[in-house]
Amino acid sequence: MKTLFRTTAVAAMLAATVLAQRPFGVMTRSTPPDPATMVANKVDRLTKLLGLNSTQAGQATTIFTNSLGLITPIETTLHTNHQSLQTAVKANDVATIESLSTSIGSLEGQILAIQNKADAAFYVLLSPTQQNTLSQSRGFGRGFGRQ
Repeated sequence: MKTLFRTTAVAAMLAATVLAQRPFGVMTRSTPPDPATMVANKVDRLTKLLGLNSTQAGQATTIFTNSLGLITPIETTLHTNHQSLQTAVKANDVATIESLSTSIGSLEGQILAIQNKADAAFYVLLSPTQQNTLSQSRGFGRGFGRQ
């Protein structure tokens, strides 16, 4: 009985210790980073990975800033469509569900195209060695915030 009590007490103390920890990591901020910070973080990661020179880093910043500028209004529409889709589901509005689902797919396709065009524009800036390094690593990932 003493062993059971001790085991339970130790488990409770460990659980309390774990639960008392502050959140950590990338997703701990209450607000997402602004677009300029997102681009700067991406270019910093690419610079560390590939050894970008200042010209390449500047061009990468321009490319990814422009692509994010194109994506932002699409994401706003996408968010609105997702909310409307939930309303349509609750109302059992099949026609609206079909229409919104098609629209969401199209918007996601547009985002994917913009991201990949930006990646392609960046890729041609790289030397063959840098291209090889990027290919050997995880590559471009899936755009901003989706690594």
